[in-house]
Amino acid sequence: MYQKLDEPKSTSLLGKYIKVFLVVTLYWFISILTVFVNKHLLSSDTVSLEAPLFVTWFQCVVSAVICFIASLLGRHFPSLMMPLSVLFILTVGANNLCLKYVGVAFYYVGRSLTTVFNMVFTYVLLRQKTSTPSIVCCLLIVAGFMLGVNQESQTLTFSLQGTIFGILGSLALALYSIQTKKSLQYVNQEVWLLSYYNNLYSSLLFLPLIILNGELEAIITYKSLYEFWFIFIMLAGGLCGFAIGFVTTLQIKVTSPLTHTISGTAKACAQTVIATHWYQDKKSFLWWTSNAIVLLASAAYTKVKQLEMQRQHRSSGIGQKV
Repeated sequence: MYQKLDEPKSTSLLGKYIKVFLVVTLYWFISILTVFVNKHLLSSDTVSLEAPLFVTWFQCVVSAVICFIASLLGRHFPSLMMPLSVLFILTVGANNLCLKYVGVAFYYVGRSLTTVFNMVFTYVLLRQKTSTPSIVCCLLIVAGFMLGVNQESQTLTFSLQGTIFGILGSLALALYSIQTKKSLQYVNQEVWLLSYYNNLYSSLLFLPLIILNGELEAIITYKSLYEFWFIFIMLAGGLCGFAIGFVTTLQIKVTSPLTHTISGTAKACAQTVIATHWYQDKKSFLWWTSNAIVLLASAAYTKVKQLEMQRQHRSSGIGQKV
């Protein structure tokens, strides 16, 4: 009798795990594809357009149009969505600028501080204390990041500017993950609706940034602006931008900001291996060691947080998402 009573719960739990697995897998695939497409758009000899914010803005416009068509729009939350949109443009803008100046292989280490910033902001904004083991893991991530920067600085592909944008992108992503979880409650957990408002407001916010960054002249004088191949690849980048924004929000929804951060870190490790083979980059032993330190420290941080949540669950009797 007890087994029969437990069957629905077990089935529900299995379904939940399958759903999480599928969402995380989809996030990995789309995210890696987006990175390679954006790298081609931002710094390839084929495209050669010095307007990274314009490329990002175009992706936001495409995403907003897709969401507008796909969503049933009934309510408006301009004041609630604006903070999320500001964090969104900081995240995607800094990420694309980082990707423009650094290689795809180093892009992982360059943005590896997201977990550290997530811990800091969780304490500062949510007033949740961090355990000593978690702090140790974050310190190891910082050590791995510094070693990676040191090793990359000895190569011809190193870019201090790109590294700074990577740090800024990590900071913005940590805040964006926390704010996304909060914002979903205002749109009845509708990912499509949140993506629509987020990309709509971001499209408007990017316009003055494009002008301030001096990209108008580069756009107007670009010879291939109206050629089919350029429009096609821009639309492909826009579709990828929409997809990554949607699956990122979806992953945060079905898991948590912490799990999303760790998933992104692990995905970036696989991305690094793919990039070194694709671009035939030869890296030193210490360079790979820095990647391993960041990955293992991030995995340890995840395990520590999982154990802490299990203890909290047992003590409070209230289930939490992991």
